[in-house]
Amino acid sequence: MDTFDQLLYGFGVALSPENLAFVFLGCLIGTVIGMLPGLGPISAISLMIPVAFTLDPASAIIMLAGVYYGAIFGGSTSSILLNAPGVAGTVATSFDGYPMARKGAAGKALAIAAFASFTGGTVGVIGLMLVAPSLSALTVSFGPAEYFALMVLGLTAVVSLSGQNLTKGLVSATVGVMIALVGIDSQTSTLRFTFGRPELYEGVQFLIVALGVFALAEVFVMVLRRGRDAQSGTLTSLRLNRREIRRMSGPTGRGSVLGFLVGVLPGAGATVASFLAYSFEKRIAKDGDTFGKGNIKGVAAPESANNGAAVGSFVPLMTLGVPGSGTTAVLLGALLVLGVQPGPLMLEERPEIFWGVVASMYVGNLVLLILNLPLIPLFAKVLRTPQTLLVPLIVVFCVVGVYGQSFSVFDLWLLTGFGVLGFLMRSNGFPAAPLILGLILGGLMERSMRQALLISSGDFSTFLTKPISAALLAVAALSLLGSVAGPWRRRAAARRAAAAGAPLPAGGPPRESGGPAAGPAAEGAEAVPDPGSAESEDRPEAPGHGAARDPDAFMGGVTSNGTDRDG
Repeated sequence: MDTFDQLLYGFGVALSPENLAFVFLGCLIGTVIGMLPGLGPISAISLMIPVAFTLDPASAIIMLAGVYYGAIFGGSTSSILLNAPGVAGTVATSFDGYPMARKGAAGKALAIAAFASFTGGTVGVIGLMLVAPSLSALTVSFGPAEYFALMVLGLTAVVSLSGQNLTKGLVSATVGVMIALVGIDSQTSTLRFTFGRPELYEGVQFLIVALGVFALAEVFVMVLRRGRDAQSGTLTSLRLNRREIRRMSGPTGRGSVLGFLVGVLPGAGATVASFLAYSFEKRIAKDGDTFGKGNIKGVAAPESANNGAAVGSFVPLMTLGVPGSGTTAVLLGALLVLGVQPGPLMLEERPEIFWGVVASMYVGNLVLLILNLPLIPLFAKVLRTPQTLLVPLIVVFCVVGVYGQSFSVFDLWLLTGFGVLGFLMRSNGFPAAPLILGLILGGLMERSMRQALLISSGDFSTFLTKPISAALLAVAALSLLGSVAGPWRRRAAARRAAAAGAPLPAGGPPRESGGPAAGPAAEGAEAVPDPGSAESEDRPEAPGHGAARDPDAFMGGVTSNGTDRDG
């Protein structure tokens, strides 16, 4: 059979009444669990595995797959409304989604996330259908050296996530990498930075850091600005106008393709894809200075990327039997227990499973859109909750999410510590996004580097002699050089203009981040206007003072957080 006939066969499997019910059930459960901080795709699938063991293998994997991409789809809700990204793949969504919600555009932010997620998932399914066999061959060509280079390229996103102060962004990223190194060294079994605490032997969990530096830090800010209820305004409509649809279409398309390609690589996953998509869009956007202040591109790009990557991770799982993430590792275990051996022969031996899953993803993405869009007005009403109720609600989410994973009081103390750290970072202009990026990529980069050096007997030239690795490192170096050289050229041009007697641009010399300061009302900006704020609240602060003077400048305020796993 050709591809079209195989897809029709898959739809025959997916559209049977029982499998339609399992698609709906998986998407519903995944969406609900994805909305709850602390319960990501792995937890959702683990909860459904006992049910899956009682089903036919095709129905079981169709349901579990629905739980997976449903959790990624629904994870944006808590990130946008509460700034509590319990799923790592939706951290980047909170950078602009939460500021939109704070400005009364929660419904619009959720609608953008829903449409971008649907597009990313659909593009991923098309890619899975058309190019899975050929892309699986590309996956095999990626060894430790290539993965190290890919992680280095991912870390160059710190330039885009650092706002107006690259030095502070690099400090934050370094702290994130240091946190990633805590625990037992997987190769030498050496204890590192545990301070004699057995609770740190397995390292610091991502969820603790993410909820601490984002959600709990937001609680501290809410407490300090009590009486200034910025979230009590009227919520704007979720309807998108033509201009907004046109502006989000490019980032959505690019993020979908990039997310799928990154998802194909085992070990990369939705988190890396979402950060790369966000960083790329901020670099190429004319209104890049408004990212982190409620730019719709900053919601569309990572949401399409993480859903595209979630589907893309099925390529190595189905065609090679190689799990690309923690979630697909659980899915692989479920397949093996059900008597299904993923690999190159799966398309011939068990076509009902491969093509049934592919077709069910088409159906599942439509089900997710139908499920989420009508509920957006209900979700958005969370922001009308008085802060006296919202603050305890966020604290309960954080505590339950962290304690439910390990049942450790020590982890709650860690959560508090990272909450204080996140608040201090915001107050002093240190962006939180590079810290999260360093935490996610630090461990992966170290493991890949050590494996590559072990294979090459300690020869560092192995990273430059492999074509793919050398190309990725070259792109990373050019990216960094271009970002560092840009401000130098602008300052030199400003000095030459001053020396020649030419008037400086309005607002003074260009800023470090490139170009004059641009608030949400600047020409070409897409930041959502704050319907309830005074005009003076949107004016740029003097450099170095925005974060300290305005604790509301979270996730991309004037100077604090310029932008600021699947499981």
